[in-house]
Amino acid sequence: MRVAFVTPRYGREVIGGAESAARQLAEHLVTVTGWRAEVFTSCALDHITWKNELAPGDHTLDGVLVHRFASVGGRHRDFYELDGRLRMAPAHASRDEAERWVDLNGPVTPGLVDALCGSGADVAAFYPYLYYPTVRAIGRVPMPAVLHPAAHDEPALYLPVFDDTFASADAMVFHSMAERELVQGRYRVGSLPQILLGLGIGEATERRRRGGDVLGIGDRPYVVCVGRVDAHKGSKMLAAYFAQYKARRPGPLALALVGPLAYQPPQHPDVVCTGIVGEEDKFDVLRDAAVLVSPSALESFSMVVLEAWSLEVPVLVNARCGPTREHCERSGGGLWFGSYREFEAVLDRLLADAPLRHALARRGRVYVDRHYRWPVVIERYARFLGEVVARGRAPAPAGAR
Repeated sequence: MRVAFVTPRYGREVIGGAESAARQLAEHLVTVTGWRAEVFTSCALDHITWKNELAPGDHTLDGVLVHRFASVGGRHRDFYELDGRLRMAPAHASRDEAERWVDLNGPVTPGLVDALCGSGADVAAFYPYLYYPTVRAIGRVPMPAVLHPAAHDEPALYLPVFDDTFASADAMVFHSMAERELVQGRYRVGSLPQILLGLGIGEATERRRRGGDVLGIGDRPYVVCVGRVDAHKGSKMLAAYFAQYKARRPGPLALALVGPLAYQPPQHPDVVCTGIVGEEDKFDVLRDAAVLVSPSALESFSMVVLEAWSLEVPVLVNARCGPTREHCERSGGGLWFGSYREFEAVLDRLLADAPLRHALARRGRVYVDRHYRWPVVIERYARFLGEVVARGRAPAPAGAR
């Protein structure tokens, strides 16, 4: 079986997000099944500019054949004005405005679309729904098209340009029940073959050193947030909440923000920003944290929540994020907050009650082991792809493709 993954960025340098999820899925599909996985992607690493940073052409990365295509247009400066205007009422945008939004957003890779259509792959898996490669290719490919939307409740989801994107899919793969309900509430995809898959978690790297030593804070207790430090990911809110918490609860507790800095929080003696760290350091910091905090309301799955549970660390998530709250409710492994008062009350309880922290963490670990280890995920995914290929490409709906 030849599976073609289509994603706007690809590589070990791409940390977090749908593109990282696509990479892990492709690599484990090759390892577990022996199938051939190929990736059609851009030469970009930066999801803001889509600047061509890597060489175009073909190479193999961790068992996956990668086809890179230079973008003829990154994110255009006119995008921000248009996006700011359309996001106020995206469902009322004209089709022409929404089409322009896609082209200005980038990465514009017509060569990728042509190569994918002529690739001869058995099935194409598009990941995520949002960008030019998916929008411009999913309606043209001759092979069955599987869409991994990686959707959350954002203005772009309601732009009319994506009606054809979802209508052109032959099957859907969702990260969570919350994502499936969101998409089915917006698009007519309920009758399509679909699977609630999620992603897989491997074993953490062996401990190398204490998390406090990685952070440079010694023996101080800390809570940690792992992922892109970005106002859109809740980092600004978390930094403000934590500063208020420390003003009301003086003491040694620190907050570690671990990940690339798209937003620089105000200087605070109890907040540590590490920037990008290696996997070993990430797991060492996670392993010794009192609590993992996931402040983002815009997640479609959240690998780091499951990684924390795999290390038996309890989690605290944003109550407005359907997928991460769903994980907590299904597993019994975490709690959530919807305001500063709730953040303070729940964090107080977690920090004061070690048996509760341990009980939550153990439940989270059981949940991960039962549902989200890679062999389990890949077995289900491979069976689903085989069924999709057996059905073949469906006729294009009226107005699509």
